[in-house]
Amino acid sequence: MKSTEQSSHYEGLDKMSTAELLSSINQEDMKVPEVISKLLGPIESLIDAAYDCMKQGGRLIYMGSGTSGRLGIVDASECPPTFGVDPGRVVGLIAGGKDAVYQAVEHAEDSFEQGWLDLVEIGINEHDFVIGIAASGTTPYVLGAVDEARARGIKTGCITCNHNSPLAAKVQFPIEVVVGPEFVTGSTRMKAGTAQKLVLNMISTSLMIKLGHVVGNKMVDMQLSNKKLVDRGSRMIMEKTDLDYETAKELLLRHGSVREALNAYAGGN
Repeated sequence: MKSTEQSSHYEGLDKMSTAELLSSINQEDMKVPEVISKLLGPIESLIDAAYDCMKQGGRLIYMGSGTSGRLGIVDASECPPTFGVDPGRVVGLIAGGKDAVYQAVEHAEDSFEQGWLDLVEIGINEHDFVIGIAASGTTPYVLGAVDEARARGIKTGCITCNHNSPLAAKVQFPIEVVVGPEFVTGSTRMKAGTAQKLVLNMISTSLMIKLGHVVGNKMVDMQLSNKKLVDRGSRMIMEKTDLDYETAKELLLRHGSVREALNAYAGGN
């Protein structure tokens, strides 16, 4: 049996107090980073392979269904505002399309063909890197997509939460984060989802740093999409210059990013 489908270690959840529920969930959640800490080698290999693709202009493409698909879309959608990259640089696809982001689309994940069709629709090419995300490691939508992609010479990886899954067997760079049974039996939105989110953070953040979108420890290419980010950017400029807050802010707004503002300052505005 898949570990993600095994019965919870806890009985009588419906009889627990709020304190007991929280303590038990927290105990399970603490297992996730410990498991990930033992997988840094495979994660590194995937990141380096994806970096080689992206250096050549390729995209990072996430594919999944349900919670897994939504997590990929969240990670992809956060890259443009955080790192200033084009929205098409990191792409998230979910079985069932946009409607499935908000509510389950019945049987959307059961098609082996649709995943590849979705990749074709976005113009998949040999420079792209495809990551299939599936806690079970058996989702047909994802399996069909990575199988066809690899057959056409496209590099593939995966994030799954079971050992020896069909998905891991189909990709060149598998990451198997086996976190064990869920607190609520089979509810992979819990530990499995947390594990996937943490690994996705590692992948996209490392790639964006390696691609030059972070200088020192600062998001110098972030989009100035709200007052908080304008304030953050202004303070970044103050740290690197002798400017006061209002002058730094004016320079930032004039040039549109911390990077461009600092370049302009270095060049005499």
